[in-house]
Amino acid sequence: MLKTNLKYSLFIALILFLCLGAAAFFIVRAGGRTCFALAGSQDSCFSGSVGEKITYDVILGKLSLGKAYFERLADTDKEGRKLNLIVFETRLASFKDKEVIYSDPATFLPAEIYRDINKMLGSERISEVYDQDKFTLSITKDAAGKVQKTLIKKDGPIQNAVLLPFYVRRIADLRVGSILRANLPKCQFIIKLVRVEGIRVPAGDFQAYYFESQPAQFKIWISADTDRIPLKIQGTGVFGYTMVMRKRSL
Repeated sequence: MLKTNLKYSLFIALILFLCLGAAAFFIVRAGGRTCFALAGSQDSCFSGSVGEKITYDVILGKLSLGKAYFERLADTDKEGRKLNLIVFETRLASFKDKEVIYSDPATFLPAEIYRDINKMLGSERISEVYDQDKFTLSITKDAAGKVQKTLIKKDGPIQNAVLLPFYVRRIADLRVGSILRANLPKCQFIIKLVRVEGIRVPAGDFQAYYFESQPAQFKIWISADTDRIPLKIQGTGVFGYTMVMRKRSL
């Protein structure tokens, strides 16, 4: 039971902190599109490639816990609205979570998210519907037939952790010392770009932007190139988890 609880808590931390270093909260308009930029930087509207797949190893110390998978699928029409489609899935020994994410093509802000969670003690189905004009999020959770509904109200656009890499891909000029903000449904984080450094992951050697959270809870490395790939995410809390990129394909 202790091992199961550890893995469950680890997964929650991974989803929460995945790619948080990619969050930019400054919005500008360019050619009718909404782009994201740091104060004083040039903006870009690069948004990644359809068909991108990234596989991560999930480890705790020297213990391998499983894999995490990111995939960007082709855009889709949903109820008359064109949306981006991304799937993020985590597979641990006794815990699996598949997250299907629909987002706005212009901003990559989430529109609808559907999660299918299976763990040793049961399963859960969660749906999230975002209203980015009213800054609200409606959550419906179904666990063993018990339905719970929650409404969250924020003071600005609501982001999603898995989508945050697309924000950093839109920043043309990341600078050491930059302070970034992530406005997630239940919390906000401040992340600082500390330096650019070399890093080795199973997928190879990279130059990377190195981010730290304030206060110190996690560290993140994102490739210092036009792709801005999340290479490594390391927790600095009790569990000390790490996610490292195993492979990427387009």
